[in-house]
Amino acid sequence: MKIGVNVPNFGPGTDPGVLRSWAQTVEGLGFDLLMVSDHVAITPDVAEQYPAPFYEPFTTLSWLAGVTRKVRLGTTVLVVPYRHPLLVARMAANLDQLSGGRLVIGAGIGWARQEFEALGVPFEQRGKLTTEHLRAIRAAWAERDDYRVDPIPLWLGGHSDAGLRRAIELGDAWHPLRLTPAGFREGLGRLEKLAGDRPVPAFAPRILLRLTAAPVDGPDRLAGHGTLEQVLDDLAQLGALGADTVVLDPFDTDPAETLRPEVAWRDLAAVAASWKENR
Repeated sequence: MKIGVNVPNFGPGTDPGVLRSWAQTVEGLGFDLLMVSDHVAITPDVAEQYPAPFYEPFTTLSWLAGVTRKVRLGTTVLVVPYRHPLLVARMAANLDQLSGGRLVIGAGIGWARQEFEALGVPFEQRGKLTTEHLRAIRAAWAERDDYRVDPIPLWLGGHSDAGLRRAIELGDAWHPLRLTPAGFREGLGRLEKLAGDRPVPAFAPRILLRLTAAPVDGPDRLAGHGTLEQVLDDLAQLGALGADTVVLDPFDTDPAETLRPEVAWRDLAAVAASWKENR
């Protein structure tokens, strides 16, 4: 099982130098994948969770490709309806080529109603648009003489039945975000049931990373929240459930965290060292 990191590409502490340091830290610690988030218009609903400045993911990953060597690069998650599908297909194909085949596209339907309004995209149709756009993107990549790319891995988020069906139809992996251990198991059970006779996509969850001195108990505990031993056990359980990759998300909810990246780097170093030791 591979381990990735969701790097904050937003917030008051984020700038090109910090992004470079994040990338070099993630790669230097031996993690397999570096991912960033996606927003275009930082409307009030977005700013509550992901405040400005916000670095656009394709631009940011293109730059980070040049300051890294081996780590895979991805989005968690690209809001598919925000951009024309042929633009996404072109940018993704070019980034994958320029990075040496390192791109992973985690994608979803989005949630920020005000941002949809600012971009002139109908919020109520975002699920339908996402499905249509993903089909168009895959069709574009099939034009090998033009796009010159092997199919880029598509990890599709969503925990609703509609999201799971979309992952089964169009995804290479199901990419659920920040659930409890029980929530991941329940989602996988529904995924297998909805798939029926069709192939079940791979499992690539994103979990919180929040290390604590004392154990965190209770049924609402998110995977990745607790002592180092609890987090390592969460990773082992996800591996036993068939996870191909687990993405660690060290950003909780406070934008001021972006001013203190060393705290996240310390936690990531602890996980990396213990995970390698126990493998």
